[in-house]
Amino acid sequence: MHKSLQELENGLTEIRKSPYDLGAVEMIVSRPKENERQLLDFAELSETLGLVGDNWFQKPSSSSADGGPHPAKQITLMNSRAIQHISGDESRWPLAGDQFFVDMNLGYSNLPPGTLLSIGTAIVSVSEPPHRGCKKFAERFGQDAMRFVNSEAGRELNLRGINCAVEQAGVVRKGDVVRKLGV
Repeated sequence: MHKSLQELENGLTEIRKSPYDLGAVEMIVSRPKENERQLLDFAELSETLGLVGDNWFQKPSSSSADGGPHPAKQITLMNSRAIQHISGDESRWPLAGDQFFVDMNLGYSNLPPGTLLSIGTAIVSVSEPPHRGCKKFAERFGQDAMRFVNSEAGRELNLRGINCAVEQAGVVRKGDVVRKLGV
């Protein structure tokens, strides 16, 4: 069911073809409750709530100063080519736990921390804390998928995705452009 590390590494060429400056939102997922997913045609982003209706605002974080939701981890974006290659089926994308799946190069050299992105009418900034594969990701996609996203190439390309903070509230629709604005 899960792909081997070699099979996953064979997909790097296609993943690296992702657009650098202009991408597209391919899927929006809200997580209203733990382990619950809701596919959305559009979402509202808020500077205080992140994706409105998502449970980020209610989740404690051991890495935030006050133990509350981490402000730099309001939303996550994952490369749609990467999750398609890992999962093998679009219906499995939401299992990754990210809110936005985008056809865009999310690599560190393309989108270093501090980079601003317009996504729909919202603006987000790429956060410093990395987004890495976890136990749930390995359970859902396999240990080799975890090794793949956390490999040297996986980290450079941010194959597990990126954390972002909402800088300007707005609405994001499936199919909207994701545009790199700069640092």
